[in-house]
Amino acid sequence: MFDKFKRKKQVAVSQEIQHPSEILDLFVRLNLFHQVALLRLMSRNLVINMNGKSVLGHEMNFEVNGAMIEATSDDDLTETGDT
Repeated sequence: MFDKFKRKKQVAVSQEIQHPSEILDLFVRLNLFHQVALLRLMSRNLVINMNGKSVLGHEMNFEVNGAMIEATSDDDLTETGDT
């Protein structure tokens, strides 16, 4: 009767990294849009200090601009606005 409620063993989704070169191999295969997505995820734990000003990573915008990734803060967007 209780056989229906037996828990099935969960399979781990992630794999253990065997060698640091595996990270480089993965990164090389990513295009700029994939890299921007990774930057957005990593920026949640990032603080950038420039010219005595601290900017939290989650306050930044990452966009593909040609062949480069451009990072701007929300302050940069409001300063350059036509108001």
